[in-house]
Amino acid sequence: MLTSKQRAKLRGMAQDMEPVIHIGKGDITQNILTQADDALEARELIKGTVQQNSGTDARQACNELSEKLGAEGVSVIGRKFVLYRESKTKKKIEI
Repeated sequence: MLTSKQRAKLRGMAQDMEPVIHIGKGDITQNILTQADDALEARELIKGTVQQNSGTDARQACNELSEKLGAEGVSVIGRKFVLYRESKTKKKIEI
């Protein structure tokens, strides 16, 4: 569980990032789960976006991805969300 100071630091780091996960009308598929898992292992901090034609909203997507991937939801603003998970092999971010 992240503290508020850790969340604030991660939010600041994610501010200039481009989304790497795009959830469309297919909602969250196995392909998106695999892509998010690989991105979290490589980067530890990722940003995702939910397209307007999706049947889910950003909060639901963030919660579902964090639950299935063992990640922490950092923030949800509009249609964008940020996830964090410590890498098992290449730890980059010190919080």
